[in-house]
Amino acid sequence: MRVVEAFRTAFGADPATVWRAPGRVNLIGEHTDYNDGFVLPFAVPWGVTAAVSPRDDRTIRLLSLQAPSPEPVVLASPEQAEGWTRYVVGVLAVLGDRVRGADIAVDGDVPQGAGLSSSAALEVSVACALNELHGLGLSPMEVALLGRRAENEFVGMPCGIMDQAASALCREGHALFLDCRTLGSRNVPLDLAAHGLRVLIIDTGVHHEHAGGGYAKRRAECESAARTLGVPALRDVTDLGAALARLRGDERRRVEHVVTESHRVEAVVGLLRADRPLDIGALLNASHLSLRDKYEVSSPELDVAVEAAVRGGARGARMTGGGFGGSAIALVAEDRLNAVRQAVTSAYAERSWEPPRFLPAIPSPGAHPLT
Repeated sequence: MRVVEAFRTAFGADPATVWRAPGRVNLIGEHTDYNDGFVLPFAVPWGVTAAVSPRDDRTIRLLSLQAPSPEPVVLASPEQAEGWTRYVVGVLAVLGDRVRGADIAVDGDVPQGAGLSSSAALEVSVACALNELHGLGLSPMEVALLGRRAENEFVGMPCGIMDQAASALCREGHALFLDCRTLGSRNVPLDLAAHGLRVLIIDTGVHHEHAGGGYAKRRAECESAARTLGVPALRDVTDLGAALARLRGDERRRVEHVVTESHRVEAVVGLLRADRPLDIGALLNASHLSLRDKYEVSSPELDVAVEAAVRGGARGARMTGGGFGGSAIALVAEDRLNAVRQAVTSAYAERSWEPPRFLPAIPSPGAHPLT
């Protein structure tokens, strides 16, 4: 394993443990997590592998096989962290006195900028390793919450719990139905192959950066709307018509998306439990239109990918992730995969855009040890 070899070369010994945590793609349920709603992600085959050993001092030595420099970054305190190291050091900082220093080498293969949550995979892989090494006894959900705190408080990204929960809790061949208020969850079978279906990720190649930008603005709008409506979160809106009558402008549109999106998640779960995945396509299409027109987080590249995929024969398609770039997903019959790829590629070529990348989304295992 190359991360173990890199660890040995950099730190002069074998790691005490090695953990693998995946990225995720969200089947449906976008921007509902921080509104206490429902989400339905599944783990993807790509992730982050973390080789970790504890230290007796407070020194943190970090090595990434994806970093430009082959030399470890040595930090005497969390305040010295910058760039990618903040996600790792944030986990250590949140754990506080429960851990000391650590030697950590990481190797990731999550496509960068595609909206597949490489940051959550990094946080969860490191947190799982430290949980094992220090006997912390954290459950998978507690590991996910730890990762979210690291990203919220240390990195400054106001994300919800979905990404870390998917990385920590997903099962192979399933999607994770997660109630973001109660944190109750169950894995729902997602055996698409049995129905001749695939989920195709369409990576637009447009990278995005949420922190301090559009993502934070949308979250603030939702919180403001909840205060206007007198509810703890938009999850608690039960009469959508009455709620919309009290709102104007952006906040009205945001509420309409969030409330209807949570209903769409429940509808998709119902169809999957009834073994009817062929019928979820229309809900994926509706989700994208809502994200484009009501939440306003799509992009021209995402819109073209979704529209071309549907014209090419996909049963449904939508942007996935936080938006402003990244990836779309398409639900495609196996015998239409080439036609969908060609339709999207042609639509990009007509606009003189760089061709997108196509990735097969196979529901994969959540975080697990490799040693």
